[in-house]
Amino acid sequence: MEEKLTKYFSGELGQSDTSELFNELKTNKLLREEFVRMQNAHALTHLSKLSNNESEGRRSFQLFLQHIKTKKRQKVVRLIMQYAAAALILIASTFFATQYFLTDTGNKEDMNTLVVPAGQRAQLTLQDGTSVWLNAQSTLTYPARFSGKMRRVTVSGEAYFDVAANPKKPFIVSTQNMEMKVLGTQFNVYSYPGTGCIKTDLVEGSLMVYSKQSPQVRVTLKPNEQIVVKDGNMLVREIQNSDYFLWRDGIYSFENERLLTIIEKLQLYYDVKIIVKDPEIFNVRYTGKFRQRDGIDEILRIIQKIQRFNVQKDIENNIITITK
Repeated sequence: MEEKLTKYFSGELGQSDTSELFNELKTNKLLREEFVRMQNAHALTHLSKLSNNESEGRRSFQLFLQHIKTKKRQKVVRLIMQYAAAALILIASTFFATQYFLTDTGNKEDMNTLVVPAGQRAQLTLQDGTSVWLNAQSTLTYPARFSGKMRRVTVSGEAYFDVAANPKKPFIVSTQNMEMKVLGTQFNVYSYPGTGCIKTDLVEGSLMVYSKQSPQVRVTLKPNEQIVVKDGNMLVREIQNSDYFLWRDGIYSFENERLLTIIEKLQLYYDVKIIVKDPEIFNVRYTGKFRQRDGIDEILRIIQKIQRFNVQKDIENNIITITK
């Protein structure tokens, strides 16, 4: 069956074998856990579109699966970035038919965690059909199936949700000290620990945002509205940059933002410490786009064309120092 799992995620499994696999998943708990683990692995690799060589893509993806087989029983999927980068082509569909075989085994939810490494991104389809995109350095904790009266997931970092509508079972996103309640909508959540700021952008539908400590204080967003939570205060305003959500396609878009703010975000996306010795030189504002796959070095070289500065790298300690 493990061979069939590999072929399924590589798009090589026929219809009859797929049906046989799904029937086995209904009764085999270990196989279900393996399916979810490989689903997470595939989510970390399928968004890259840098290779046009399908056979090479298949080979890289299979090597990647062989590597992670050594961690079968782990609930948390931690994937080394170099392997995530190796599988550069989408082989199978992004819709996983989890809902067809995860049977009702009680009220206890088996929780899974998807961790996205620095410089990568991922897309995952949950059991209810909800699509989730995760930005670099982000974590999604979700159940293998949604039981009870609510669908609840937890996010650390940044995620974009396209929630499957179900009026009888609201969808709850929990992040730091805030929660968001939806019935069916598209929205973006920015909540990296240590930034002191939580942002939620509503693209479509309706979204209720409230504090875990004070759930009676609630704000309902309308499409094209953003809520910023900082220092205990909530500010509602229009979405500033509609191209911002291009990060789902591997493009970081900035509109009239201070270079210093952009550099701070690059620290999060690429898991590198950037020390700015002369911050006053970065008070200028910038509008433009960067490709995620270009990496931190190339992005800094592009910024140097706008504002001259020197870069020193401490590779051993993963530190970049910027001076005049």
